[in-house]
Amino acid sequence: MTDTAVVPVLALRGISKRFGAVQALTGIELEVAAGQVLALVGDNGAGKSTLVKAIAGVNQPDEGVIEWRGRPVVIHRPQDAQQLGIATVYQDLALCDNLDVVGNLFLGRELRRLGVLDEVEMEKRSRELLDTLAIRIPSVRIPIASLSGGQRQTVAIARSLIGAPSVVVLDEPTAALGVEQTAQVLDLVERLRERGLGVVLISHNMADVMAVADRIAVLRLGRNNGLFDRRRTSQEQIISAITGATDNAVTRRQARDQEGTS
Repeated sequence: MTDTAVVPVLALRGISKRFGAVQALTGIELEVAAGQVLALVGDNGAGKSTLVKAIAGVNQPDEGVIEWRGRPVVIHRPQDAQQLGIATVYQDLALCDNLDVVGNLFLGRELRRLGVLDEVEMEKRSRELLDTLAIRIPSVRIPIASLSGGQRQTVAIARSLIGAPSVVVLDEPTAALGVEQTAQVLDLVERLRERGLGVVLISHNMADVMAVADRIAVLRLGRNNGLFDRRRTSQEQIISAITGATDNAVTRRQARDQEGTS
């Protein structure tokens, strides 16, 4: 008797994307499982941002298939991704400094009662959500502008959960944060995993990746260049894949082609 294969929540099959003469992605394969953190790493220009935008519905792939729970889907726009259950938190956070925490958490998803904003219910749900995630801030009515960088990041991540997603994509969530603030964000990433969410973590910080990732996918020159089990992989092996010291054959051929046309 054979074990039944686990169907990933989100899967990318042969995803390619071109911008004019630039081939940004070629044949990308990626799977995101429930209750796991998949780190997506690569040097600048490796294709990480393009891949994230394809998942989030900002840019549509030219080739390939996106699967959601085993069935092909088409993500034409960000709303399509959100309706499926994919939430993306970009590096710029897109928080409104003049609004308080409650206002930011429910921005675009405001609760109304008899045509009027239900401030009491939104505040209640905000407290419950932050308590569940063990996010500590002075008050849910404090303006976002008054919070630290780490607190702002955790609020942005918490906001992504309002729509009850199954997959959360975090784009450089610890960039420009101090040690203590980074620890707050990484703790939250682990709590997302404990809640059974699939987490895609895009990061340049290898210490952060090695601290929380279950699997690590390396992109190089717009192609897959390795998928690693973090528990069986050293940081040096990941860096070698990122820099090209352990290129796969396809990536080496692409690099030679690029050199020949330069």
